[in-house]
Amino acid sequence: MKKFRVVLICTPEMGNLVPLVEFAHLLTNRDRRFCATVLIMTVPERPIVNAYVKSRDALATTTDAHNINFVYLPSVDPPSPDQYKSTLGYLSLFIEKHKPHVKNEITNLIQTESDSEDSDRVAGLFIDMFCTSMTDVANQLGIPCYLYFASPASFLGFMLHFPNIDAQIANEFVESNTDFFVPKDSTTELVIPSFANPLPPSVLPSTVLKRKRDGYVWYLRHAARYMETEGIVVNTFQELEPYAIESISVNGMPPVYPIGPVLDLNGPAQWHPDRVHHESIMKWPDDQPPSSVVFLCFGSMGSFVGPQLREIAIGLQRVGFRFLWSIREPSKSKIYLPGEYTNLKVKEMLPEGFLNRTAGVGLVCGWVPQVTILSHQAIGGFVSHCGWNSVLESLWYGVPIATWPLYAEQQMNAFELVKELRLAVEIRLDYRDGRGSDLVSAEEIEWGLRRLMDGDDEVRKKVKEMREKSRTAVMEEGSSNKSLGS
Repeated sequence: MKKFRVVLICTPEMGNLVPLVEFAHLLTNRDRRFCATVLIMTVPERPIVNAYVKSRDALATTTDAHNINFVYLPSVDPPSPDQYKSTLGYLSLFIEKHKPHVKNEITNLIQTESDSEDSDRVAGLFIDMFCTSMTDVANQLGIPCYLYFASPASFLGFMLHFPNIDAQIANEFVESNTDFFVPKDSTTELVIPSFANPLPPSVLPSTVLKRKRDGYVWYLRHAARYMETEGIVVNTFQELEPYAIESISVNGMPPVYPIGPVLDLNGPAQWHPDRVHHESIMKWPDDQPPSSVVFLCFGSMGSFVGPQLREIAIGLQRVGFRFLWSIREPSKSKIYLPGEYTNLKVKEMLPEGFLNRTAGVGLVCGWVPQVTILSHQAIGGFVSHCGWNSVLESLWYGVPIATWPLYAEQQMNAFELVKELRLAVEIRLDYRDGRGSDLVSAEEIEWGLRRLMDGDDEVRKKVKEMREKSRTAVMEEGSSNKSLGS
């Protein structure tokens, strides 16, 4: 049987890599003629990425993973500080430096194919939202290039509409003393085809609101290149985002394939280097009543400093709900991931006596395997940063969300969940990770937690319904399964 190889590459972050690898599994399991090569960009400051890849590589001998292999690309020198002014600028330049290595790897695969009748034919290259420079490699080698979009269809619509948004920002916004561009008129809203409601400018990504930074220019560049692809695969499903999907499924656009939810349901409990230290944490929910625990977790890159931690603690103490709270130490720089606070440091930053007063109802911890916690019957609500992987995991297990976005497109995700889909309650929609400059008060937290756990039956009902729809979508006759077949 002739084999067809797809090559995949993505931004070297866990939130991008995990859904890409899971997509590779979906594709190779769906049609055994396919095999996949995932190209890995090495980032020494992100050892967790290497731990994940090694774990997936170890599965290569199993029946469900033998068609996927991982290739580490040679290291490149990081961009010099005078070449960028934003995290996205750094990432985009770092990724672009890998183009010669990506070309070499794919050229070798093509050469092997031509040398042997039994070898796999390279059928296409899949890139993610910030790897668009690799489109040049696909064009040079004459292979089709596809976009794998791990964020919602609503945000894809925003990116495709970005040139129009750029014009509106240029005409109707002015620069503030904090480098953010703000509307001249407080009533200004943005009309984006993938959202049913006008968007307040406050929910745009920080990169978009810093128009004079290089990250803004990179957003425009990446968005423009989406149109060069042969098709766009999106990690969402028809029943979740019908309005957004319809808005981008139009003539003149590359075909759009919603194939989600694409999830790693085993999660990091199977591979994370710290997993052996967290067995007691995993046992704690076993002793709690069903749907009684509020889970607070802010993703692989989310963290807070002391003043905000204290406000959260006060809010938790006021509502009295059982809680499981994952706390991470802010990273050393934007390249590193958050680390773990020492027990002593946590005790110092929280209100005096908080841990003793809540010992019977709550657990404060460091890293936890989020998807494993969300699957536990004791979890009744999820305070989340609204990263799209976290949203899909929460919906899969029918756990309602209270929104607390931090960075990237998370503010727009929170807006969609609360205002468009009614699948979440609001703590904040427009919070930005400002390291304590924009505190969410204990009162806001208390109010949001009460609505999450006790106050909004409509949201809880809708989330339970979406749980069933998410599972149906990936079944044999489901919408996402059919889209994957296409």
